[in-house]
Amino acid sequence: MSLQLNEFHLPLTPEELLKSGGVSQYVVQEILSIKNLPSQLKAFQTAFQAQGPLAILEHFDTVYSILHHFRSIDPGLKEDTLEFLIKVVSRHTQELPAILDDAILSVSDRSAHLNALKMNCYALIHLLESFETMISETGLIDLDLGGKGKKSRAKSAHGFDWEEERQPILQLLTQLLQLDIRHLWNHSIIEEEFVSLVTGCCYRLLENPTIGHQKNRPTREAIAHLLGVALTRYNHVLSASVKIIQMLQHFEHLAPVLVAAVSLWATDYGMKSIVGEIVREIGQKCPQELSRDASGAKGFAAFLTELAERVPAILMSSMCILIDHLDGENYMMRNAVLAAMAEMVLQVLSGDQLEEAARNTRDQFLDTLQAHGHDVNSFVRSRVLQLFTRIVQQKALPLTRFQAVVALAVGRLADKSVLVCKNAIQLLASFLANNPFSCKLSDADLVGPLQKETQNLQEMRAERQTAAVSSVLDPEEEWEAMLPELKSTLQQLLKLPQEEESLKEIATAETTEEVTGHIRRLLAKASYKQAIILTREALGHFQESEPFSHMDPEESEETRLLNLLGTIFKGPAASTQENNSQGSAENMGPGQSGCKDKPSVSEPEKSRGKDELAKQEMLVQYLQDAYSFSLKITEAIGIISKMMYENTTTVVQEVIEFFVTAFQFGVPQALFGVRRMLPLIWSKEPGVREAVLNAYRQLYLSPKGDSARAKAHALIQNLSLLLVDASVGTIQCLEEILCEFVRKDELKPAVTQLLWERATEKVPCSPLERCSSVMLLGIMARGKPEIVGSNLDTLVSIGLEEKFPQDYRLAQQVCHAIANISDRRKPSLGTCHPPFRLPQEHRLFERLQEVVTKGFVYPDPLWIPFKEVAVTLIYQLAEGPEVVCAQILQRCAKQALEKLVEKSSPQDDLKKTPMLSTFLLMNLLSLAGDVALQQLVHLEQAVSGELCRRRILREEQEHKTKEPKGKNTSTETMEEEMGLVGATAEDTEAELIRSICEMELLDKEQILAAFVPLLLKVCNNPGLYCNPELCAAASLTLGKFCMISATFCDSQLRLLFTMLEKSSLPIIRSNIMIAVGDLAIRFPNLVDPWTPHLYARLRDPAQQVRKTAGLVITHLILKDMVKVKGQVSNMAVLLIDPVPQMAALAKNFFNELSHKDNTVYTLLPDIISRLSDPEGGVDEEPFHTIMKQLLSYITKDKQTESLAEKLCHRFRTTRTERQYRDLAYCLSQLPLTERGLHKMLDNFECFGDKLSDESVFSAFLSVVGKLRRGAKPESKPIIDEFEQKLRACHTRGLDAVEELEIGQGDSQKTPSAKKQSSVSRHQHLASAASDNDFVTPEFRRTARRHPNTQQQVRKKKPRIVFSSDESSEEELSAEMTEDETPKKTTPIRRASTRRHRS
Repeated sequence: MSLQLNEFHLPLTPEELLKSGGVSQYVVQEILSIKNLPSQLKAFQTAFQAQGPLAILEHFDTVYSILHHFRSIDPGLKEDTLEFLIKVVSRHTQELPAILDDAILSVSDRSAHLNALKMNCYALIHLLESFETMISETGLIDLDLGGKGKKSRAKSAHGFDWEEERQPILQLLTQLLQLDIRHLWNHSIIEEEFVSLVTGCCYRLLENPTIGHQKNRPTREAIAHLLGVALTRYNHVLSASVKIIQMLQHFEHLAPVLVAAVSLWATDYGMKSIVGEIVREIGQKCPQELSRDASGAKGFAAFLTELAERVPAILMSSMCILIDHLDGENYMMRNAVLAAMAEMVLQVLSGDQLEEAARNTRDQFLDTLQAHGHDVNSFVRSRVLQLFTRIVQQKALPLTRFQAVVALAVGRLADKSVLVCKNAIQLLASFLANNPFSCKLSDADLVGPLQKETQNLQEMRAERQTAAVSSVLDPEEEWEAMLPELKSTLQQLLKLPQEEESLKEIATAETTEEVTGHIRRLLAKASYKQAIILTREALGHFQESEPFSHMDPEESEETRLLNLLGTIFKGPAASTQENNSQGSAENMGPGQSGCKDKPSVSEPEKSRGKDELAKQEMLVQYLQDAYSFSLKITEAIGIISKMMYENTTTVVQEVIEFFVTAFQFGVPQALFGVRRMLPLIWSKEPGVREAVLNAYRQLYLSPKGDSARAKAHALIQNLSLLLVDASVGTIQCLEEILCEFVRKDELKPAVTQLLWERATEKVPCSPLERCSSVMLLGIMARGKPEIVGSNLDTLVSIGLEEKFPQDYRLAQQVCHAIANISDRRKPSLGTCHPPFRLPQEHRLFERLQEVVTKGFVYPDPLWIPFKEVAVTLIYQLAEGPEVVCAQILQRCAKQALEKLVEKSSPQDDLKKTPMLSTFLLMNLLSLAGDVALQQLVHLEQAVSGELCRRRILREEQEHKTKEPKGKNTSTETMEEEMGLVGATAEDTEAELIRSICEMELLDKEQILAAFVPLLLKVCNNPGLYCNPELCAAASLTLGKFCMISATFCDSQLRLLFTMLEKSSLPIIRSNIMIAVGDLAIRFPNLVDPWTPHLYARLRDPAQQVRKTAGLVITHLILKDMVKVKGQVSNMAVLLIDPVPQMAALAKNFFNELSHKDNTVYTLLPDIISRLSDPEGGVDEEPFHTIMKQLLSYITKDKQTESLAEKLCHRFRTTRTERQYRDLAYCLSQLPLTERGLHKMLDNFECFGDKLSDESVFSAFLSVVGKLRRGAKPESKPIIDEFEQKLRACHTRGLDAVEELEIGQGDSQKTPSAKKQSSVSRHQHLASAASDNDFVTPEFRRTARRHPNTQQQVRKKKPRIVFSSDESSEEELSAEMTEDETPKKTTPIRRASTRRHRS
């Protein structure tokens, strides 16, 4: 077999096998034709049965030809070839162990098996790759392989799933590589090309985008194991790491796949070095290069992140290589490194038993994470907060870092990025849920224990200090402490000669005790030198006295002196202790022991004291941390509550979740947030609405309790707390939430049962709890009216029973609950069922009449709100409610007259006017106003709806009884199709209701008309009727009466607006503002001329009035009931109101207004003019704040360009420096584009002369800076030209100012003056003409002005008209008459005036 002698070299490309590369190198002799391939394959199969795997040596050309024609051959042949090659390689794999173990294997046999191995593997792997390429290109998974013969047809029937075929091939190759096949090669060194052949196949399979799918998991695992064998047995580590880096850069889907493989190699195969190699390659990547290669950076980042999750301990040793990427520009790499650090903290560096080195590493990682909480990129800041959230949730954050990380989260709440804010809220919620301090975090509850324990700690420390001081005063210890320094001083003195003068220090009268006491004091004060000198003198002076007589002459002088000093210093104390011990021993009995045991007892006490002090310090530190944490959470609540109404749904949902968590942990301020989220139930976003429902469901519908009744009691208590001091708006929101729960049957029957028991006092409860129970029953009745409808008599007896004093609060809530029986809405067209009404004789109305009329004569402030609800209920449910209310009015008026008669006795002076109590007059007027308003509502809703219902029924009846053939059928049919019949009928009904209101309700024969003179008298005489409550009730009643009739309203509008402006009481001004708002909707034509007076209330000194005016005007403008005029600038002023609620109201108004076409854009010129007006505007800084907010609504390019042109033209009409500074600031805030710049260049002459002002010049330079930031290269020359003109004009303007100051009188000297812009020259000449010392010749002035300025302007410049120029003639005349027009004006003002007149 000559083919066995030729060596098979693995080619880089298939074409290389066709060329001879050297002696004894195998070359493909012939590429067979497609028609010969089946027969040749059968010949190969036959040879295989005879020769085994070595048959490939003679038939390799057949397999090569199949690979060459792969795309063209029959699918059945492809499959047959694949199955056959799998069989060949499998057989070879089984035979190789015996061959490799054969010690007498010849060189030729070894070479033959090596060639066969390489050929078989080459053929199988290339066939595998061919199938994979075909599947990837065509996107086919199941190949319909048809063919001739029984076998092919069977395979075609069963189908061919390539994804199932790959795994066995890979497993076969793995088994092959696990054999010790290197012995087939010379020197047992396997060639790199063979390893690359097998591993390259794996890498090419990984490039398939679908490899990450779940169905391909077996293939992925097979690839990982095959590469794992190559790594461990064939030194493939370096090549694998380089290949993995390349694949991560080009294939984004491979990161999780490669992470799974690398983690498998590092753990199961023990190849931890592969992790280091890959990380080293990534770490050596240039950060600048990664900033340009976004795809590669994304792959690396995903790989590092997931690898850290799987093998953090192995990756941690290589983290130092990745640190440089934290300073790179690519944020994804920074996120990946930070995520890896967090995983190591979570999985490796957590726990209390860490060594010092591990603790330091953990602290470094956490420091890095905290530092990047302030990263320049919002995605990094957000990622850091997410990582800290995981760390906190898994309780891996050290307690010492709690305050710092909480402070970081609170600070990020003010971040500009919505994503960062959202994650900051999540982190704070995690802190609350996983805090180690307490389940109730109330700073008020923590401050008491903290102060108490701190005081205890201070006392313990003071006691310990006292004990320490007493122990320090022990003479023996003191002597030991001073001995080294004393010895040093003594040695220095002994070297010096003794001074003669020192002998005089001891007086003759001094005794031994006095000298020793003096020496002891000197030693205590550390005056060692003097003490030694005095001792040496005493030795000579008291040689016979103790303690100076007991001196051993054999000792050195130093030793003698030290012993003597020690005896002196310790002597008295020691002797005293000895005497005391002897005395105490004498006094002890025989059964008592001395004080020798005392030291042994004190040692345990000392250690016990230290332990107690340490425990107390830990306790105080714990309480201090808990208190600080609580304060931070409280601070966060204040910030988060302001984010509840953000535009981003996800942020709002996170805010709601946070407040739920905070409320569950007992943070007191959380109740504020829980209440504040209530209005979100009306949100148009389903996610927000559902979040609110879930929050209240979680907080209130799952109370703790052992039984259903206990849970119901807890639920009612929680809901009752929400109702305490709740506003009407809050109660309406709670109604909506509870109705939703009732409709879904989420409230258990036990809750309703307990509410009825509390309402009927079957269960003991306070009056307030009883009232709240009735309120909750009424709220639930909106969802299910039968809750109240079936117990109507019970409710009447609960709240309207005869008793004194009457509980009007309970009665009011009973009326509210009963009102929910019927639908308050206007009946819809086509409703055939009559509305729910009760007869006039019903007990409900009898009791209401009785309670209202009896309470009328008593000064109870709760009677007025009850009376209003009672009248509303009567009109809502009674048949003929006007009769019932007329009776109430008559009875109350009769009682008032009786009281008046009682006060005017016959003995009184006849000239003296009888006086009625203020509260009676107030009650009477208030009752009349309520009846008037409800009568109007009754007519326009109930009566009108009933008329419509009856008409529809009548028409339906007529339609049924109508004969099929009529005379006017065609005409009637035409009218019906055009909708004229129904429209005419509706107009007739509306006209009927209107005529009743106009002609009858306030007719002299009607009962309401009787109250009009009294009402007008009170309103017209505020000095006589000065009671604030009476005036407020009268003003409200007047507004309600005006709602009835247009005629009456027109006659009383002047009185209303006079009270609105002149009244000294804010409550009256607020009430009238609300009334006028309603009138503007009902009678818009009547109120329209008075609109400026409405806007004027926006600058009212009282906050209450400003708020009311803001709400009313917002409602009217957004509902298009009032024309938006320039006076809306008063609303803009509220943006800088010192009261935050007012500023928020104004901001909300302009936010909504910005959605209405071009309204804000249209109003801006007028607002700018009014706010910058020196007489009625605002200061400069507030002006900037307002305009920055308003100009942020201008986002369209056309609006920006047009507004820039308008503002440029307004420079000509400015009268003060402040005005053109304001205009320049407004221009600087516009988002100008290149077209906007062209507009400014075209109108440069309008503002060129103002550039001498530094503020104006700076504003225009900021415009240039903004234009440069996003400018295209072709736009830069225009921007440069504009900047050059700005700078040139700025310099020339300054020169002109200097010339004017010097007072040069010749205006026609220099040529530069002739080159000035027409506007600038125009203004200079005008100013010169007004100067007595300088007059320009007439002929020169006219010759220069007309051709150059006016004519050109009229030709080129279009006429700019502002909304203020379109005002009505009445408004213009009201602002300024001809006589009031200033006589001295600038020429520009004269030109403007002429334009108005023309």
